[in-house]
Amino acid sequence: MILFWLLAPLMVLAAIGMVVVRKAVHSALLLAFVMVSLAALYAGLDAPFLFAVQIIVYTGAILMLFLFVLMLVGVDASDSVVETIKGQRLMAVVLGLLFGGLLSIGVAQAVSATVVGLDEANGEGNVPALAQLLFGRYVFAFELTSALLITAALGAMVLAHTERVAPKATQRDLAQARMRDYAEHGAHLGPLPTPGVYARHNAVDTPALLPDGSTAEASVSRSLRARGNVRRAHAGDVDKTAAALDPEAPAADLSERGSGR
Repeated sequence: MILFWLLAPLMVLAAIGMVVVRKAVHSALLLAFVMVSLAALYAGLDAPFLFAVQIIVYTGAILMLFLFVLMLVGVDASDSVVETIKGQRLMAVVLGLLFGGLLSIGVAQAVSATVVGLDEANGEGNVPALAQLLFGRYVFAFELTSALLITAALGAMVLAHTERVAPKATQRDLAQARMRDYAEHGAHLGPLPTPGVYARHNAVDTPALLPDGSTAEASVSRSLRARGNVRRAHAGDVDKTAAALDPEAPAADLSERGSGR
């Protein structure tokens, strides 16, 4: 009971923050806190199997996958918040109040009522008792839920699939297009430089520094450039590298190299 009253307010605040915050990464982290706290409640209720599943499957696998995708792809905080469905905010408020009322009633009944039959149900252990319920009494509901999850996954794949409007370019086509760009526009034939080369920050948002000290903007992802999240290289970023390559060069020459003059 003490564990519940310690974690429940924090879980409620984290859940509210998950809905309110604008950054998707912060929302995912708050959701992770809620899931870990829920796992702690399972442990306090002598349910080690649910505790392990909550940590390993939900928090450690599914949610971390969401967080990895968000950090890899990136979501701009200035995304459109235009209401696409009329009245959806009012519906959200009404449904939220109804859900809050049901949750309050459930918590009140759980706190006031005494648990009957818990020791008998877990007499042979929590895991065998849970397995007997899932694959015995509630096997039909369990299999139906599994079928619904598989259907949802297949539906997401179908909705995300798009027909190819043009034939896939082969390696020969790509090579010919690159040679054509070089002949017509003087485009570089080789691969683009990787970000962070010769810079102090070896990060994907830091443009590579060329030997003359200028920055190679093409080394940064187009998505980062479109969002304006490119870290600008400073004039002295190549001083240490230039000094290592040419120790006898005076400091003034190194400064000119770093500034690109």
